[in-house]
Amino acid sequence: MGLVVQKYGGSSVADAEGIKRVAKRIVEAKKNGNQVVVVVSAMGDTTDELIDLAEQVSPMPAGREFDMLLTAGERISMALLAMAIKNLGHEAQSFTGSQAGVITDSVHNKARIIDVTPGRIRTALDEGNIAIVAGFQGVSQDKKDITTLGRGGSDTTAVALAAALDAEVCEIYTDVDGVFTADPRVVKKARKIDWISFEDMLELASSGSKVLLHRCVEYARRYNIPIHVRSSFSGLQGTWVSNEPIGDKQVEQAIISGVAHDTSEAKITVVGVPDKPGEAAAIFRTIADAEINIDMVVQNVSAASTGLTDISFTLPKTEGRKAIDALEKNRSGIGFDSLRYDDQIGKISLVGAGMKTNPGVTAAFFEALSNAGVNIELISTSEIRISVVTRADDVPEAVRAVHTAFGLDSDSDEAVVYGGTGR
Repeated sequence: MGLVVQKYGGSSVADAEGIKRVAKRIVEAKKNGNQVVVVVSAMGDTTDELIDLAEQVSPMPAGREFDMLLTAGERISMALLAMAIKNLGHEAQSFTGSQAGVITDSVHNKARIIDVTPGRIRTALDEGNIAIVAGFQGVSQDKKDITTLGRGGSDTTAVALAAALDAEVCEIYTDVDGVFTADPRVVKKARKIDWISFEDMLELASSGSKVLLHRCVEYARRYNIPIHVRSSFSGLQGTWVSNEPIGDKQVEQAIISGVAHDTSEAKITVVGVPDKPGEAAAIFRTIADAEINIDMVVQNVSAASTGLTDISFTLPKTEGRKAIDALEKNRSGIGFDSLRYDDQIGKISLVGAGMKTNPGVTAAFFEALSNAGVNIELISTSEIRISVVTRADDVPEAVRAVHTAFGLDSDSDEAVVYGGTGR
């Protein structure tokens, strides 16, 4: 008997009919002889609606109470799903993150998993039950407070449980048929990928691909847990994410895996920074102390006449105000002239492990952007990724142009997005 962990996103359990459809799929996996653990997200846009409600009550809700509120969404869906499974004649038990043994640090709203002790889950499975776990949440190790894992945290919950339970596979069910060469909502001719390496998937996830959360893929790679991304709305095979292709079928590593984009970032430029050792360190220590993650960094060549330079970096829009406040507070210590903030930017990334051994990829990438009339503001590269920052309005056209230029367009039917509002 194998052990399978399945995760269902909010669009899959958006309403009563969706919950009943998911319950049938879970029961089918149980009938096939598997022990089944299910991680479930909140129904539809429930989390966004709870966030909106909190902001109406308090513009800056306390982290602890905010987490307590947000975890209500998953508790609703896990209980309803357990009821639907019992209606089909199978036993199911629902568990909150803390009951499932998901232990986290004490950072509210974006906690990290420290350990998973799934004793109650194992007991439920040994008794022949299907275990339903609320995703996106855990309990802090020191204060025993309820915590949430941040956006997409249910994926991380699922992979962490799969690792702790030594599962054969972690199935991530969503509203598309797998991982595509670009976002099907933007590129209608995007092609489904049958298999992709952890390395390429990590780059796509960190570059804006929303099918899998970066932390989830990182966790899966660390514990070598194969991920199968597929749709809960169809019976089609999805995309396997693993170190090596699954089964007998050998899949050749593509030169280019896909094109990702992200419009959730902003750019801050620190103007008039003295061009001397320690200045950049002071800027980024200020940002780090404010617990803000940054993405791309570019420093201009200093002006000979003034000895001053500009340093630009990108970060999540949601952290923009906090970063500006932190830098202004330390202006005298850093010694810059002014700050510029721009949240109308977008990032386009070309990802593929094959590009490091194929000359001409960089030239083709920039030629495609040039032919589309897209101006580039920042550039960042790694061995398997090229990223540029452009105007947000240019992102859709830029993604389509690059996708076509590298022969990624599909000749078959257009990619299907089955559900979800994209909020």
